[in-house]
Amino acid sequence: MQHRGEIIRKAVYNSGYTITEIAKSIGKSRKWMYLMFENSNVSLDMVLQIGKIIHYDFTDEIKEFNPNSTIVNEPPTVNQNAEYWKDKYLKLLEEYNWLLKQK
Repeated sequence: MQHRGEIIRKAVYNSGYTITEIAKSIGKSRKWMYLMFENSNVSLDMVLQIGKIIHYDFTDEIKEFNPNSTIVNEPPTVNQNAEYWKDKYLKLLEEYNWLLKQK
């Protein structure tokens, strides 16, 4: 399986944009960005959003964007399930921190 976080990390570091710039553009923290780089199953929506910011086309590197690729839908592994819940937790934590700042 492809490690989407690694693919994104390489593209971001080669783009000339800073992690801070990209994080602010998508409304996330720098810490979230670094954790996303470790996630092998970053959502395709997030990949597209980051690609748009850094002006990078991920369609050649990420097979799910290519309709001609032969991808077998594999059930999620335990590792992917753990990453899903970690991402969900981080998102909720960031929303909570944002709400605290509003008060």
